[in-house]
Amino acid sequence: MMILRSSPPSPFGRTVKLAIAVLGLKDKIEIVQADTNDPNDSLRSQNPLGKIPALILENGKVIFDSRVILDYLDGLAGGGKIITKSGDARFDVLVTLALANGLMEAALLQVYEGRYRDADKHEPKWLAMQVGKVERALAVLEASPPAIADTPDAGAIGVACGLGYLDLRFGGKWRADHPRLVKWLDAFAAKVPAFEETRVKT
Repeated sequence: MMILRSSPPSPFGRTVKLAIAVLGLKDKIEIVQADTNDPNDSLRSQNPLGKIPALILENGKVIFDSRVILDYLDGLAGGGKIITKSGDARFDVLVTLALANGLMEAALLQVYEGRYRDADKHEPKWLAMQVGKVERALAVLEASPPAIADTPDAGAIGVACGLGYLDLRFGGKWRADHPRLVKWLDAFAAKVPAFEETRVKT
């Protein structure tokens, strides 16, 4: 059985967990929690970057990061399920996923700034840069939310997990100015039960 190293709050790990559910691969992958802050966690030998998620195959080979894992899982499920195989539609999915991942990264960096630096050492300009990335990504997604197919694609999965992370770490403040995205996320959650199942309860 394959092993996914992740942590419940990770939005990147959540994208992989949702993909596993959507693709019907739950019986092939065991999820094992990882602590990225623990130097003794085996994660650092599995992924030299010490980042999650990391997928350990049955032959011991390790695949990372989330974008690569999604591609691998899609192929394992027959291909073209969550990442279109070719043409403009493929790049539409990948660009939406890149936007969602960028939103997650910028949000995560804001969390890390608060977690790892004393308040008097916060860099306002750097934080403003990360906030701007999130705001611009939300504006694009509000104007044109991704479609939700019977099998949601990787872009839609990423967007849902990015919004879920904003709910978790920033109290859902994004919701007030993005009513279309709120409705979109509700529709996604109704379509994909694993979204609620993987939500971190606070």
